Amino acid sequence: MEILPAIDLKDGKCVRLTKGLMESAKIYSDEPAEIAKRFEQMGARWLHLVDLNGAFAGEPKNLKQIEKIRKNTNLKIELGGGIRDEETIKRYIDLGINRVILGSIAAKNPSFVKDMAAKYPVAVGIDAIDGYVAVEGWAETSTMKATDLAKEFAKSGVEAIICTDVSKDGTLSGVNKDFTLSIAKASGVPTIASGGVKDLQDIITLLRTRGIAGVIVGKAFYEGTLDLRKAFELVERR
Repeated sequence: MEILPAIDLKDGKCVRLTKGLMESAKIYSDEPAEIAKRFEQMGARWLHLVDLNGAFAGEPKNLKQIEKIRKNTNLKIELGGGIRDEETIKRYIDLGINRVILGSIAAKNPSFVKDMAAKYPVAVGIDAIDGYVAVEGWAETSTMKATDLAKEFAKSGVEAIICTDVSKDGTLSGVNKDFTLSIAKASGVPTIASGGVKDLQDIITLLRTRGIAGVIVGKAFYEGTLDLRKAFELVERR
């Protein structure tokens, strides 16, 4: 299982939201590249990076910081937020991003995502509110069940599915293991849990659960409820 520490970018700063609400943004650093470097020093292999402004605008909005993070770390980076067309995908891949995350466009145009997955390293972001897919930076909830969307990407060539229980995100209330497993079962694609991770016990629970490929850690690190270095050591020993 891979632990992917997260950096969410808003107005060039490293922030965390609660339940996806932009007005809930809490700033943790004015230098996101330094946070990325800390993750690398702790033992991370991957960085989960999100352009929050881009997610709402539908186009890249934090390019300067993304470029700086890429230049200042050797981490593999997956990046999401506002990626809606091939031009943006190619721009990020050329910049050195290792994998792009397609979220809102995956719900609206799954055929496009499958086409892109045949040409570029792609992860699908499935974010859900009460089991239904949330889009446009979680500002809208669709009528599609998250598991139905997951089925769309079975044998599609996407590298991973990142599933977020929006009601858990940023709350430190524990990860939704069952939701993650339902997405993994529906898709057959390596599935990464996101939302609600609180402490080392959450990491242990996921490690003991067959079928979960990874977990994204955000607020638990920033608020100090999870010793990230110990979490990496725990995974390494498994």
